[in-house]
Parts: sequence; C-alpha cells; structure tokens
Amino acid sequence: MPTNKPQTEKNSIFVQIASYRDPQLVPTLDDLLGKADKPQNLNITVAWQTSEEDTWDKPDKYFSQTNIQFLKIPFQEAQGVCWARNRVQQHYRGEKYTLQLDSHHRFVKGWDTLLITMLESLREQGVAKPLLTAYVPSFDPENDPEGRIQEPWKMDFDRFTPEGIIFFLPSTIEDSKSLTHPVPARFYSAHFAFTLGAFSQEVQHDPSFYFHGEEISIAVRAYTHGYDLYHPHRLVAWHEYTRKGRTKHWDDKENWHVANQYTHKRVKQLLGIDGEPFTNDFGKYGFGTQRTLSDYERYAGIRFRDRGVQRHTLDRKPAPNPCVEDYDNSFFTIFEHCIDIHKSALPEQDYEFLVVAFLDESGADLYRKDADKEEVKTIFNTSEDWLNIWRKYTGPVPAKWRVWPYSASKGWCDRIEGTL
Repeated sequence: MPTNKPQTEKNSIFVQIASYRDPQLVPTLDDLLGKADKPQNLNITVAWQTSEEDTWDKPDKYFSQTNIQFLKIPFQEAQGVCWARNRVQQHYRGEKYTLQLDSHHRFVKGWDTLLITMLESLREQGVAKPLLTAYVPSFDPENDPEGRIQEPWKMDFDRFTPEGIIFFLPSTIEDSKSLTHPVPARFYSAHFAFTLGAFSQEVQHDPSFYFHGEEISIAVRAYTHGYDLYHPHRLVAWHEYTRKGRTKHWDDKENWHVANQYTHKRVKQLLGIDGEPFTNDFGKYGFGTQRTLSDYERYAGIRFRDRGVQRHTLDRKPAPNPCVEDYDNSFFTIFEHCIDIHKSALPEQDYEFLVVAFLDESGADLYRKDADKEEVKTIFNTSEDWLNIWRKYTGPVPAKWRVWPYSASKGWCDRIEGTL
C-alpha cells in the first residue's frame, strides 16, 4: 500500500483514523474527501483493523491514492484503540495541522476550511496552541441525513466511575449562532480533535492504555504541554454513537478487561486519583513542562486525589473556573454508595415508600431521595438475601445512611441505620 510522503502544502492536514471492523469506514472516507474544500491537502493514515469474514465494502478503491495509507492489521493482532491511535501517529510527516477521528463520521461542506479558520482565529487572539475538540453531534446511518443533530455540542462533566475515571456527557452549546469564536473546553474527545500537526508527536496516545481513561489523560497531558482546549462553535461533523452493527474490539478479545483494569491503574498513577502515588515512568506519555497537573485542576474545577468537583463545573458553566478564596474547600465529592439491607430487616409486603438518606456525623441529613413504590418493587425483585439500594449525590462525604420504611398497613416502621 502507498507510503505517505511529506506534505508541502501550507495548509496540509494529517488525518488520523483508527478503524476496527467498521462498515462505516468507506462511507466516512467518501464524505471526508468529498466534503473537503481541498482534499489534495489531506494526508490520511488509517489503522485498518479488519477481518476477511467482514462482508461490507473494503476500501480497495483508495489503495492507489498516494495521500492515503492503510495500516492493514488482522483483527486478531489488534491491541485496543489507544494502541491503534499510536500506530497511526507514527506516520506524521510534518503536516501543519492534524485531525483525529473515528471511522464513523459525516462532515459539513468545507469542513477543512472551517476548522482552519477557527483555529487560526484563536491564534490571532494570542492562543499559541489551540486544540478544537468535542463530542460532535450524532447522526444515524439508517436515517441520514434527516437524523443529524443540527446544533454543535460541548462536553460536560458527568461523573467519576467506580474505577476513578471521569466520564463526560455532550450538551448543546447555547446561543451558538451568536458566537464568533470557539468556546473554552475542559475535556478532550478522541473521536474529534483538530490542532497543530506537532500534537501528533508531542501528545501521543499511550499504546499500553486500552480504552477508559484515554480521554481524560490526554486532556490533562495536552494542557500541560501548553495546548488550550476549545469546542467548535459551528457544526463541523457528525459522529455515530450507537455502535449498531459494529463489532467492537472487546467483542473479539476475551480478556479485554485485564487490559482495561491495567489502564485504570495507570490513569490513577498519572493523575493521582484517590491519592494514588505518582509513578514517574510514563516517559513521553506523561505530562508536559509548560503547565502542571495542579494548573489543569484549577482550570477545570477537578481535583483528582479525592474525586472532587467544583460547583462551577457541576453547573456546566464555561471554563476556566473562577478563582475562589477558599480553594481547598470549594470541591464537592461525587458520592455513590450501595446500601445493603438484609431482607429480614424489611419484612412487610406493602411498603408505600422508603426514606433513603445520607447523614453527617451529627445525624443531620446531607441528602435524601426516597424509593417510591416502583423502586421498592425493583429492590425486592431479587432471589438474594440482601437488598441493594443505590444512591449517588454531590456533596460532603457522609458518615451514615438511613432507610426508614413506611407500610400501608402499619405506617412508619423501624428506622434502619448504618455507618459508611
């Protein structure tokens, strides 16, 4: 297959695509090239992880194009998305810009000109290293183009997972049509990132990472390398989120969870999540020297050591977070807990509801969300001896929990309490 040659065009774009047994690869390439104002300026490398058994169209028609390179990888040899992205990044040849994608996208007409214009507008304002990234709006291959969302999206904090990894949620950029420039971002999307080409060398994906944790680690690493994150304020592309009809790497790899658990551990070591001691063995996959982890935390309103989040971030207000007088006490903890109660402690058959609350040391309520009749049915719908009641809230870490049942026949029953 063709070998990439250095791009000499002043607005050349190194397009990075990691594709795993994806029937949308060819339609994505068709749209990427067909909607570009200057497709001749694109230098595309695809980590083509494929199986001879796949029945959809192969990208054969592109094999002769000198500006498209396919790294053909039998799916049995694939080691995860971060590994694939790293393989692609080794083929950077000095292009001025880079665009990282998945292989299930659609694009607006002139997407290349639009992205360059947005990026350069930020540089004209004095932003030395802008990075445009987002969970771009969704499209449905079975209802396209009618099913395309027609408003640009940003990324908001959702939660820390039990493993300590931050998850994000997309939301609409409000009043985007009145905006003249991209909006500051806290987080990084691996399925859509456009920036200076040197990013492909400066902030490469760690090939030992598997999946969960790649985006928050890249966000922090990019920030410490001097990149400023922004969300495009204009529609640029669409992404297919459902994975419908696509085989995923973890479908084919029986022990994928081992690699994912390793990634969780490494992300904790990198970011100091849950007070994990920093391990200084990340090499080029570690932090940059232009900013620190603490700088990122102040910017984003995130504190990794105790999974803390500032109210400004929880309220989905734009970055950077404002300076606060009592910084150390300005963080909330996203607390999630499963209350386990033996069935013998809840013997009645006609509970109307259960009061469910978290308390501080003095016994004062920090949080309360009652279980209604429907949730009570769900809680009791188990063959196990222990009943599980899950609750999540944002606030100080509680000291105790309380469940106080109300029965239709007996009224208020005995309170059940436990410590955390």
